[in-house]
Amino acid sequence: MERSLAGDAPWLFLSPHLDDAVLSCGALIEAQARERQVIVATLFTEAAPSPHTRAARSFVRQCTVPDAGELFKARQSEDRAVLQDMGVQSIHLGEVDALFRRRRKPLVLGSSAWDRLLPEFTHRYPTYRFDIALGRIAKGDHPLIRQLRGDVATLMAQTKAELVFCPVAVGRHVDHLITREAAKGHIEDLILYSDFPYDLVSEPDATHLTRLGCVPWTWGEGLDAKLPRIRQYETQVDALFPSGEIPLKPETYFLPRGH
Repeated sequence: MERSLAGDAPWLFLSPHLDDAVLSCGALIEAQARERQVIVATLFTEAAPSPHTRAARSFVRQCTVPDAGELFKARQSEDRAVLQDMGVQSIHLGEVDALFRRRRKPLVLGSSAWDRLLPEFTHRYPTYRFDIALGRIAKGDHPLIRQLRGDVATLMAQTKAELVFCPVAVGRHVDHLITREAAKGHIEDLILYSDFPYDLVSEPDATHLTRLGCVPWTWGEGLDAKLPRIRQYETQVDALFPSGEIPLKPETYFLPRGH
């Protein structure tokens, strides 16, 4: 890590959603974008057409745009604008957010009727609390993980990134876990980052970090400049920080054995 900081080779950040990289790594990203090419690749950048589950509808209501399709278009525009202002290249991989992912095979006969009456029957993660936040990746997402590993390998080759950053998955959101899994093929070049604001209330998986032999590393420069960047995500910031106050927290990274 220290050797890479002293150079100017490109860095690649993997972001589960259209704000996670800036929330968790914004200060480091903006500082390094002055010295090197920084690329943020966001994996889950799309909604799916209605009907939606109750959890998805609840999420959309918390945001400033009441239609899921329009909301994700707005989120994509926000993300591009924020990263452009930071001097960072943005890439959107176009996968569907866990709240909106449907099962590939119908759960029951007549599933189209069930989709209208009770969308939970036809979605891969029917609820937030008992599915998405439970930290259990659905079997139906295993092909997606294999595909994303290939996508990350392609990005590493195309960008010639020296390091790839991915979430450690504090809070165990399945999209964050999948993003972590997608980066596993690059363990020699991997840095994990603590997921903000999940890490305000939860701890990282100590067993996983021990298995990798990780040591923590902290970045505290430029935190004041990070706050207005977070506020640029206007569709999300009020839902993320309902009090209006964004805690000023140093960014934490985890360096696997060998770094």
